[in-house]
Amino acid sequence: MTSRGAGTAFSRRNYRLTTELEKPKVTGIVNSKLLNDYLHRIFPSADGIQPAAAYRKPLTFQNLQEHLDRLLAEDSQDQVVEGRLGPSVVVLDHTSGFEGLLLVDDDLLGVIGHSNFGSIRATTCVYKGKWIYEVLISSQGLMQIGWCTLNCRFNQEEGVGDTPDSYAYDGNRVRKWNVTTTNYGKSWAAGDIVSCLIDLDEGTIAFCLNGVSLGTAFDNITRGAGMAYFPAISLSFKESVAFNFGSRPLCYPVEGYHPLQDMPSVDLIKAHKLLGYLKNVIHTGIDVLEGKLVEKDTSTWQLQGEPTVLITLAHIFNHFAPLMCKVYLVEDVLMNFLLSILEQGGAVEAHPLIQQLLDLMWLLMEIHYLRLTAAILKHEKSRKYLLNNVLFDVLRSVVFFYIKSPLRVEEAGLQELIPTTWWPNRFTKEGKESKEVKEESAEERLRRRAYDRGCQRLKKRIEVVEDLQVQILKLLLNNRDQGGGEASRYIFLNKFRKFLQENASNRGNLTVLCPPEYMVCFLHRLISALRCYWDGYRAKNPAALSSEEAYVPPQLFYNGKVDYFDLQRLGGLLSHLKKTLKDDLVLKANIVIDPAELQAVTMDDLDEDEESATSTAQRPIAALAIGSALSRPSWLSSPTLGRANRFLSTAAVSLMNPRRPLGALEKMKARTLNVEQRTEEDIEGSHGNEGLLLGRPPEELEQPITENSLLEILDGIVMMYNLSVHQQLGKMVGVSDDVNEYALALKDTEEKISRCPKRRRDIYEELVKSQKVFSEKLNHLSRRLAWINVTIYSKEKMQDIYWLLCVCIRTIEHGDRTGSLFAFMPEFYLSVAMNSYSALKNYFSPVHSMEELPGYEDTLTRLAAILAKHFADSRIVGTDIRDSLMQALASYVCYPHSLRAVERIPEEQRITMMRNLLAPYEQRPWAQTNWILVRLWRGCGFGYRYTRLPHLLKTKPEDANLPSLQKPCPSTLLQQHMATLLCSDCEMAPSFLNSVLNQLNWAFSEFIGMIQEIQQAAERLERNFVDSRQLKVCATCFDLSVSLLRVLEMTITLAPEIFLDWSRPSSELLLRRLAQLLNQVLNRVTAERNLFDRVVNLRLPGLESVDHYPILVAVTGILVQLLVDTDFQG
Repeated sequence: MTSRGAGTAFSRRNYRLTTELEKPKVTGIVNSKLLNDYLHRIFPSADGIQPAAAYRKPLTFQNLQEHLDRLLAEDSQDQVVEGRLGPSVVVLDHTSGFEGLLLVDDDLLGVIGHSNFGSIRATTCVYKGKWIYEVLISSQGLMQIGWCTLNCRFNQEEGVGDTPDSYAYDGNRVRKWNVTTTNYGKSWAAGDIVSCLIDLDEGTIAFCLNGVSLGTAFDNITRGAGMAYFPAISLSFKESVAFNFGSRPLCYPVEGYHPLQDMPSVDLIKAHKLLGYLKNVIHTGIDVLEGKLVEKDTSTWQLQGEPTVLITLAHIFNHFAPLMCKVYLVEDVLMNFLLSILEQGGAVEAHPLIQQLLDLMWLLMEIHYLRLTAAILKHEKSRKYLLNNVLFDVLRSVVFFYIKSPLRVEEAGLQELIPTTWWPNRFTKEGKESKEVKEESAEERLRRRAYDRGCQRLKKRIEVVEDLQVQILKLLLNNRDQGGGEASRYIFLNKFRKFLQENASNRGNLTVLCPPEYMVCFLHRLISALRCYWDGYRAKNPAALSSEEAYVPPQLFYNGKVDYFDLQRLGGLLSHLKKTLKDDLVLKANIVIDPAELQAVTMDDLDEDEESATSTAQRPIAALAIGSALSRPSWLSSPTLGRANRFLSTAAVSLMNPRRPLGALEKMKARTLNVEQRTEEDIEGSHGNEGLLLGRPPEELEQPITENSLLEILDGIVMMYNLSVHQQLGKMVGVSDDVNEYALALKDTEEKISRCPKRRRDIYEELVKSQKVFSEKLNHLSRRLAWINVTIYSKEKMQDIYWLLCVCIRTIEHGDRTGSLFAFMPEFYLSVAMNSYSALKNYFSPVHSMEELPGYEDTLTRLAAILAKHFADSRIVGTDIRDSLMQALASYVCYPHSLRAVERIPEEQRITMMRNLLAPYEQRPWAQTNWILVRLWRGCGFGYRYTRLPHLLKTKPEDANLPSLQKPCPSTLLQQHMATLLCSDCEMAPSFLNSVLNQLNWAFSEFIGMIQEIQQAAERLERNFVDSRQLKVCATCFDLSVSLLRVLEMTITLAPEIFLDWSRPSSELLLRRLAQLLNQVLNRVTAERNLFDRVVNLRLPGLESVDHYPILVAVTGILVQLLVDTDFQG
């Protein structure tokens, strides 16, 4: 046979044994007697007795094949189980046994619903006996799993269990179905395994969830002639499962029940025998000098090129290799064999035997599929094989780094780890933290301490898993294993980039996206592994940056070495940027675009309308922006982005060498960087080629940062956070909110119990029942919250997000220094900077505070400088990202700590920010600008020191953490800048005030028009409802009118001479316009029994903020300030 691993051919001719008659008696292997003893020790007969004939005919390598075939042929008959009809290999019937639109995997075992309620059955049915199959629940939505007959007819409304002779279990609604439905079983979650059992001898159907029986679901099912039952499922849109009919070992076998597909019993016996022979080889040594066999310690066993042992192993693996083509045997035999070695104790590193066995496998057999853990990934060839062929195939590797959140606390073992539960009791009925610090009782203190100890036990358990996951990622990021070709890191990098592309390009197709909860875990493990390698490189190269100073250099955004798919750039379309900034690319980055290629792209853009509808539909979906600093409309990228991106990867780029000073241009075609075809040289560079760092601008120092491949991984981490991680961080906060709500409900119930009269026993019993329900729910939620706080909101996870925020800030700062080339930066860097700060501020508290983080105030100041500068940056053309920056700045000035950060930025930047805010309101998002100015003034105006409107104090706010509900925190420093600008710039003041007065006139007129419509609808005799959207728009116009009045009050207070100094040419006109508008407002609002009064008295939901107080005090503030400052007119 031929060995692929060593390149050496073993044959009987090469290793022919010597006989007693040949001279010398001992040659390259061993003598025939010792070999006979050795082979009989390795390959004993089934009964363990050596027959006398074996000694008369010595066992040699010439007759070993015959002997081994005879041993493997013993007990090699398949056991036939009656009661089944259909193919021996059971799969889903995708040809005729389905209803609706379904997506079936290539192995015909996985299925995804793609219509309202699709159904599908298996290819094999059963008519007698006991049978079982398993279903892996991939999504926890609406599904009905069970059995049906061939006569069952399904449609888009009725599925398995909705017709006679079909029976189903639904773990989403926790019910069983057979035409009618009743409660049954437990709720399932993604990752659970449902076992479906049918006993056709007794006529019963039962189900198990993760190996725990749910009891008999149906009895007396129809049996008899012509009745046979198929495994079947009905599932709604986007739900997915994977079946196991017996093609792989059952996770939870049940005694007496057979899987629908027979296990390969003959091959199982052969595989177990062969591994038994392999164990004999490991335990048996040959002492050639003494001429005897010796026992060997398995922990020290090594393959040292002994010909006798090597040829013996070659015979074993000659039979074993074909068996490993079957997944069942890999999982049941090979995996258990390797795991049994690990279970002998010790660390993973203390098992060199696994490394030796893997060397053997690569030497003597072809591995088709390995599902092995860290010990196997330490083996170089296996690691690269998995990276190239298994990991990142769909979601395999990302799922591997996921720690599943428990929906059922009991099954997750949390009750044992956290036997005592506790929850904070410091909230008022409005949901806000109570200001009164109540003393903790002794009982509460003991409960809290016991709960904290349980949380620490849980954290230690989870950290063990996380550390192992990080170790695995470190192995995958190894870039020193180049002996067998490309290093693991570069294989990983290309696969990782393709994974990001699939998730960025399929935003609209949720069935193929990586779930956000998987992304969160993968992100944190990848950050840990990346920082380890980054700091390791710094230790060897002191001139490089540490991971604490990490950033992505700006040249990655424009040199075409990294593919950003269809993601939007700050400056717009990539093709447009290449054309308009081609001179800047030459001057700053030494990059010249080939005119021929540039012309080709120009013509390509002109032909954009001729693209097919399919390709046009795919690209906009790929560019959805997720998770801005505040909620905002989703945006779609232009269809031309697809072609522009292809231009980025294929454009001919000419480089100048040396880089500086500029010399004659030497044009050379840049190679196309296909993700799958990139090499180490393309990434790291060599011999003057800077790889990913090609085109360094003059603003970037020549200082080394780190390995180029780590820079691209860091860029991918930032992109991954933008894709779905931030969205998931916000989603999990809901558990903490649920705890607060149930804690308030429990507290309220306990107060009612204490006040309940003794004579009202019925009320007392109902209250006690409610108390019990709330307590049980809080026990469940508090344990789940402990899990979430450890896996998602722990201090270590918070530090990861903070590190990512600092990376984005440094990247934006470096990109900003490049001038016009800043426009090439992808928008998601600004989005991640805003979103990660929002997550740190809103999601990780109150468990952890941002103030605990190192350099917290400096980071806030740097982020404030970015928001202040770039919300009006002309290099940023996307309206959505500009809106996000404006909204983030508006939120920033609502909180004292972040407002102080704005005040700490350099004075020049503060003045520029205020000048941009005071620019005319036309052609930009003036509502957000006005909101920022109002927040800077709130707390200084007439009757403007309230947090909530006085008439709303008795109502509970929907969200007490909203920026609009924060305490007033005016900024006198920024007010002074505003006053200086308005007084010193004679053109700015009238331009700004005219735009404010124009917007006030529009907003108040719209408000009056809408309340007229509302009043007319209310006066009609017939029953009619006012559209809630109309009410919301009406309230918004009112709020805008009030805020614009407050800005006018602010302007008059800070710079009264603009209106009252008549030496200014515009003062009289501005004062006249102001008086007219104030007169209009007062006429509409203060007249007795007017329209405004009647609408306010209707108390319609959605118009709570519409009241006399806010608008009248704003007008009064303006009038009072005008009267106070009349001395200015002279």
